[in-house]
Amino acid sequence: MDYKKAGVDIEAGYKSVELMKKHVMETMRPEVLGGIGGFSGAFSLEAVKNMEHPVLLSGTDGVGTKLKLAFIMDRHDTVGIDCVAMCVNDVACAGGEPLFFLDYIACGKNTPEKIAAIVSGVANGCKQSGAALVGGETAEMPGFYPEDEYDLAGFAVGVVDQKDLIDGRDLRAGDVLIGMASSGVHSNGFSLVRKVFEQELTKEGLNTYYDELGKTLGEALLAPTKIYVKALKSVKAAGVRIKACSHITGGGFYENIPRMLKDGTRAVIKKDSYEIPAIFRMLAAKGEIAEEMMYNTYNMGIGMVVAVDPADVERTMDAIKAEGETPYVIGSIQAGEKGVTLC
Repeated sequence: MDYKKAGVDIEAGYKSVELMKKHVMETMRPEVLGGIGGFSGAFSLEAVKNMEHPVLLSGTDGVGTKLKLAFIMDRHDTVGIDCVAMCVNDVACAGGEPLFFLDYIACGKNTPEKIAAIVSGVANGCKQSGAALVGGETAEMPGFYPEDEYDLAGFAVGVVDQKDLIDGRDLRAGDVLIGMASSGVHSNGFSLVRKVFEQELTKEGLNTYYDELGKTLGEALLAPTKIYVKALKSVKAAGVRIKACSHITGGGFYENIPRMLKDGTRAVIKKDSYEIPAIFRMLAAKGEIAEEMMYNTYNMGIGMVVAVDPADVERTMDAIKAEGETPYVIGSIQAGEKGVTLC
């Protein structure tokens, strides 16, 4: 008896590392010390010496049951972007710059080419956010996961000067809410998505083209989560003070918008201020999901919301567009009980 007969292929693990190395190397920053394969990732903090009061920020998350679609479609090179996005967007909406990222892949069987494809997506997300992929772990766990399935999670660390923290403390009535378009469902609410599209969850069903989507159902649902790090950085570089910020993830508008508010302020959002993507209209109609539940579960086409002074709206919109994102003025801040009103 040996480890391989017990279901764990060490040689496959070595091959996975070799295949992923080129993707990892593409994410390196000058602050990264040492090479790939150490017991820990080393990252120099020399650059933060220029900050008055450097504050570390962290975020951790996974991709959730969106992975089930990747399994069916046998498409594994985009879910890594989702994993990075869910972490770095949280860091960025506090005003931070993501510095480095680590991933964790747990699988039933280590298929090196599949693991390398997953990590290629992680590396892609890191490049989009400017974070270095300094390490990770691939755990082969036969008997715990089916051979053709895996789970994917990650962890990001960023930094911000304390004076630049986005915490809503300067928020006031009259401030304007600007939303950035999402790419679709992103990485939340997929248990409901899978229930609604239960009959379509086959390779054939997901590869079916829909005119209203302009793509296949699988392409629409597997579209990777937008990474807003560079757009938020561009707004800051334009000299705009972002007063408050919210990453619209699980819980949709009703849970996430209040997290950006201080007591005595209320967000008022106009539902007709932007076009809701077709995938949400299809999901609501097919699943007979009430509108309030949709806004309480999904991003509904807006992945990130910032609050700025009215005088800064044009500069903010231009800065977001400069990074290839699509902004909308979606509402404003009013005095009142902390919460959100959709009208």
